[in-house]
Amino acid sequence: MTGSLANVIRGLKTSLSAALLASGLCLGALAPAAATPNLSALSPAQLNTVKAVNQYFNGITSMEGKFQQTAPDGSVTNGYFVIDRPGKMRFRYYPPAKIDITVDGKTVAVDDKGLGEQTMYLLSETPLRFLLDKNINLLEEAVVQSVSADSDLIVITMQDPGTFVTSHLTLYFDARTIELKQWTVTDDQGLETTVAVYETKIGQPTKPEWFTIDYNKYR
Repeated sequence: MTGSLANVIRGLKTSLSAALLASGLCLGALAPAAATPNLSALSPAQLNTVKAVNQYFNGITSMEGKFQQTAPDGSVTNGYFVIDRPGKMRFRYYPPAKIDITVDGKTVAVDDKGLGEQTMYLLSETPLRFLLDKNINLLEEAVVQSVSADSDLIVITMQDPGTFVTSHLTLYFDARTIELKQWTVTDDQGLETTVAVYETKIGQPTKPEWFTIDYNKYR
């Protein structure tokens, strides 16, 4: 699965055994207690910036567009994505990649057609939940570590002590429209995977079957 979004998800779980993953235990219950959001570290301007991002996310019911993903080894894959909030997403990778990722509201299914394997994760254990929650509030759900803004970009870096443990998620937004442009996950080894989105459309109709997971596939 080199170069697939699966690497991002798996990278967040390197400290857990396969048995724990199979059990469906929440990472939040296993991570060290750390970390409550320290809003005093943010200036009023930074707080307002994060609140504007929250408002942007919560105003979206559906989004679709193209994406380009860059893996830690520099390999690049491309594809198409659809989001139907809350909770649903579909990533279709263009050939030669043979990956299809479906999120049905609770589960993330990574279908590797090349290997004939489908791997499941709880949505709540992945960074995708920050894009798909019904009511997103980054100030309450994560530790916002830095906020910067200039005439072009807003950049927010955060850590979720329950989900990411020692990994970080950085979100990039257009400073004028607050539109999401890309996100980068940095794992506990410092390896980065970046997903850039473009040609996005907001409010397009979706179909339920796009987000249906075949739980018996490859069995």
